Amino acid sequence: MKRLRVGLVSWAHVHAAGLARTLAALEQVEFIGSFDDGVAKAEGPTAPSLEALLRSADAVVIASTNAAHHRYTLAAAAAGVHVLCEKPLATTIADAREMIAGCRAAGVQLGVALPVRGSPAIVALRDAIASGTLGRVRAIRATNPGQYPGRWFGDPHEAGGGAVMDHTVHVVDAIRWLLGDEVARVHAELGAFLHGLAVEDCGLLTLELRGGAFATVDCSWSRPATYPTWGGVTLHVVGDRATVDVDVFRQSLTHYDDTAGAVKLVGWGDDLNAAMVAGFADAILGDRPVPITGDDGLRALEVAMAAYRSAEAGRPVAIAEL
Repeated sequence: MKRLRVGLVSWAHVHAAGLARTLAALEQVEFIGSFDDGVAKAEGPTAPSLEALLRSADAVVIASTNAAHHRYTLAAAAAGVHVLCEKPLATTIADAREMIAGCRAAGVQLGVALPVRGSPAIVALRDAIASGTLGRVRAIRATNPGQYPGRWFGDPHEAGGGAVMDHTVHVVDAIRWLLGDEVARVHAELGAFLHGLAVEDCGLLTLELRGGAFATVDCSWSRPATYPTWGGVTLHVVGDRATVDVDVFRQSLTHYDDTAGAVKLVGWGDDLNAAMVAGFADAILGDRPVPITGDDGLRALEVAMAAYRSAEAGRPVAIAEL
């Protein structure tokens, strides 16, 4: 079986270690190692330079700081290497558009790491909506709270923002995919209330969709350090004919560890990261469009940027204003 040669660019992101393990485990992937940009400690073999890694790769997974996505993606595109980029796609809309254009011009694919839509529960919900089981969807209450990741995530330049930039994109991508609709307008209330940061750690967004539905999103870094898991994603979906609740990470066991003096939720269900990376690799190997594209990443980023503008202006902001 043909295998896709994939490298990891940067260990800066909190998901980098998990992505590396996934790359090493997938049978359709040959994990060729990583490039260490000095932001975080690398694990395993590293290439002496980004250029050296790109020369050996068919594709790369970028797990750098948010601000570095732009330059790493353009470097990969220039080398003819496909890209799976951590979310958010970029820290500015201009950078995101340039990344999309650069990959398109180079004839390589740009995917974005938004694994929530691969959840079997989310897939089943999409099927139910498409079949009319829920009737017309009128409203969605979504949450994606989590713990503050620390490190550069509180740096306005490297992260491009706080909890909104970190967590909103997951939920927005899922809602767009579920409804086959786009966000038209955003109203946001944001603040730095919990961790003393230069970026927001709390956020509540209201989204108006073109088709008439609305959604609310809690994207806050509101989980305390002692919480048994990093966060989660939930959706309460209200239709004309039925109402559905989805908890994406509910497949877990509660582990009471007396030795460590801690309680943890240990997931036993589907590995969404593995499904996401496998879907990306299979698409490249099969010469098919990747499941979650740069355009999807741009649409999610636009909602986050509209939220920042809304909070600053104290009014709803249309996506068309961006």
